[in-house]
Parts: sequence; C-alpha cells; structure tokens
Amino acid sequence: MPRLTPTPSYSPAHRFASQRLQTPWLLFNIVFSSGNVSACPQVLNKRCVDAAVMTGLALSCTINRMSLFDRKHYFYADLPAGYQITQQRRPIAVDGTLTYCFLGGKKRSQVIRKTVNIKQIQLEQDSGKSLHDDLRSQTLIDLNRAGVGLMELVMEPDMSCGEEAAAAVRELQLILQALGTCQGNMSEGQLRVDANVSVHKPGEPLGIRAEVKNINSVRYLARAIDYEIQRQIDILQRGGTVQNETRAYDSKSGETVPMRDKEGLQDYRFMPEPNLPPLIVYEDNASLPTGIDACQAVVVETIRKVLPELPSVKRDRLVQTYGILPEHSFTLVNEDGLVDYFEAVLKVTKMGPRKVIGWVIKELLGHLKQQDMSVSQSPISPSALAELLELQETGHISSSVAGQVFQEMWKSSGKTALQIVQELDLGLVSDTAQLHSICQKVVDSNPDEVRVNAIRNGNKKVLNKLMGLVQKETKGRADPVLVRAILQEKTLLKSDC
Repeated sequence: MPRLTPTPSYSPAHRFASQRLQTPWLLFNIVFSSGNVSACPQVLNKRCVDAAVMTGLALSCTINRMSLFDRKHYFYADLPAGYQITQQRRPIAVDGTLTYCFLGGKKRSQVIRKTVNIKQIQLEQDSGKSLHDDLRSQTLIDLNRAGVGLMELVMEPDMSCGEEAAAAVRELQLILQALGTCQGNMSEGQLRVDANVSVHKPGEPLGIRAEVKNINSVRYLARAIDYEIQRQIDILQRGGTVQNETRAYDSKSGETVPMRDKEGLQDYRFMPEPNLPPLIVYEDNASLPTGIDACQAVVVETIRKVLPELPSVKRDRLVQTYGILPEHSFTLVNEDGLVDYFEAVLKVTKMGPRKVIGWVIKELLGHLKQQDMSVSQSPISPSALAELLELQETGHISSSVAGQVFQEMWKSSGKTALQIVQELDLGLVSDTAQLHSICQKVVDSNPDEVRVNAIRNGNKKVLNKLMGLVQKETKGRADPVLVRAILQEKTLLKSDC
C-alpha cells in the first residue's frame, strides 16, 4: 500500500478508518403494548437494508445474499441495553473499492487519483451521545438517537496521511448524497468518522493503533490524523510504546487527547443475536421464493437499476461534454450545487464552457469562499451571471468592466447586470473618432516606446502597455479589438517618421 515517510524511521498507516452513517430510520420496528416492549423486535426496517445494498453496489462491493446479526456487549453510559446489535460475523456487503482524488502538485492543480479498499459495510444500532461538561466536571447523556439505524463502512489501511483520508471521506460523502442514502452533514452527526492510526518502520508489520473517535469534519479529520501520526512517531523515537487506546480530537488545541483504554475483541463477548433470523436479499425477481411479494423483499437487481450518476462518472462527463480541465471538473463536483449552477449558466448564454468555468470558479466560488457561503446562498443567480456574460460576449462591455459589474451585483443583489451598466455608464466605447483621439494622446505621451520601432519589431509588451493606458483613460470601456487596430496603425506611422 502507498506509504508516507515523515521521518526516515516510521511510516503511518490508517487502519480500518470507519465511517458511521446515520439514517433517519429506526433499524428495527418494535411493537409497544401497554407501555412495555413486546417479546422481541418484530420486523427489520427494509429501507435501512435498501440503503446499505445501494451503498455497497456504488462501492463495487459483494452483496452477501445472507447476512447475520450479532450482539456486541459492553457497558457504557450511552448504551442502556448493555449491548449493541451489529453484524460482526457476516455483514451485508464486503470487498469493495473507493476511488478518490485530490489536487496535488506544485500549484495544487494536478488531479491525483488513489483507491482505498472497503473491507465491509454493516448494519447496526446507534448508541446515545455523551456530552462532556468540563466546566462542571460532569458528563450528560443524550439517548434520543440510541437505537437509530446506523450503517458503518470499514476501510482497509490503504491511506498514508490526513489529506488522503479527508479526500476519501469527502468522496464517500458525495457518493452517499448522490445515492440519497445519507445526507452526509457531518456537523449534524449524520456522518461521523473513527480514524484508526498506527505507524511502523518500512517493511515491518503495522504498529499498535490508536482510534480517534467521532470526528465530525473533513478538515478536522486531516488535522487529527496528521497530529496523531507525528505523536506516535515522537513516542517511538523516544523509546516509548504507543498505547492501544481511544482518543478524541480537540479542535481548539489541534491535538488528540486520551479518552479510555481500547477494549480487546474478546471483551465485547460477541454472540449471535437470538431474536433476529438471518437477513436474506435476492439477486432478482426470478430468484424470489413463491409467495413472497417483490415489494417486501430486498432485490439487488432492482436497486442496481436505480443507481444515479456517481461523482466520478459526473467528472468524466463534464470533461468530455464541455472540454473543461479535469481539475475544474474536480472543483465543480466537490462543491455542493456548483455543477448545477455551472450547467444552468451554460443553458442561457452563448459564452463557451471554458470561459464560463473561469467565471464560476475564480469569481463566484472565490467570493463564496471568502465569505464562507454555500452555492445556494449566492446573491448572484445562474441567470443573472449568464446575463452579465452575454453582455461581455456580445461586445456591450469589456472583460474588465464585466469584473466591475460582477462586484456591483454581489453587493447589490437584485440589480441586473444591464441596470448596473446603464446606471454607471459602463457600456463599451466604440466611437471611432473618440478612440482615435484617445489613442493619439497615449501615443504622443509615450514617444520613446514608439520611436524605437518596438511594435514593428514584434514587441507585444509595448503594444499591451499602450492598450492598458487607453483602457485607463476610458475606465476599461474601450473596445479592445478596435483599440489594438488603431494603436497599430498610429504607432507604425509614427515610427516611420
């Protein structure tokens, strides 16, 4: 597997980094009678199973036609039953892959693709939530989510730094959102990450791992892993031993802090769940036993047919359809709503995709990032931006004026590009006599550049300088094509004198 070697002695390995995906549905439907729970859970929630199968198919997993439920015993305040229903022996999906990418290279403009193997996807019940109050030295327990369905995805130790792990989780987040199996909002606990980190000398077995629990941000995930890698390397270089423990990431200090010793596998005392039979899924309708309603069964082929366009496919489509660069397609897909925005602009403007992408990424996304806003919060709608680009494309305003109008539109939401151009008198100056007069003034004010015959000798810098001076005189409103032709004519005549 790929390795990163921060020091000559040790290489990091992320072991079994798992994502806990919370669904809004209870895993089991339980029948209540006279205030008491009846003898046992009655029916497994089909929607949870459908979500797990769909996720497994999107990640090229093998879907087990029969999976089993187990009890995982441990005593903790957030687990009132004393055990958790999970899938230890035979999970619903195994052996998948997740291809992810991130921007690298000197200018961070190169798309780097990597793959992490998926060990398994399992269904289980969520526990409660511990709320630690350091001020009062107490811990409160919120049990509202206890028993809610959870889909846990376990990755193999194929990543070597925080950036890779963050990119993999972001790609997974996009896939889940495309599938509709999880909204993936990490800040609201819909997607949580447990990162298992170990370091070891190259060529030796994986080292002792520490688990950083419940990371709720892609940015914090990268920081937590990189900190933990360096912490373990420092311990080993001092001759110490890394403890097998559970840790938490403190976003304020940027450090991981110990929570509790890690329980060994035997401490969980796994046993088959006595109240739940094996979970059976079927390949297609033809494989359904007689008398079973297809609507009540989980059919893999039916789910496969409704798989949506996945992020990797969407990136390739954008490159092939619009001729944009791979790094631009990466940015479009990774920002929520940006692909739809980009394509909505293209539908109502004649400007080419490569020009539009520059506006969407550099101007629009740049402003959104500066103000920590999402695409849906943009004060400039796709149709409003398209109107601005049409004014530039049809020669009504120059590119520099278009940038100025964009700034005004951002500050004055509701005003159209045309209204701003008219109010500020920013329309393109195309009057030949007026431009001849301005160009003549600029040429006469710069005799040295013209006298050395630089333009005739092909020095484009001199011509561009003169064009810039003309644009300065006209506040960016001069028609650049007309200005260039006039300047070439006047400077060549001047240099002949």
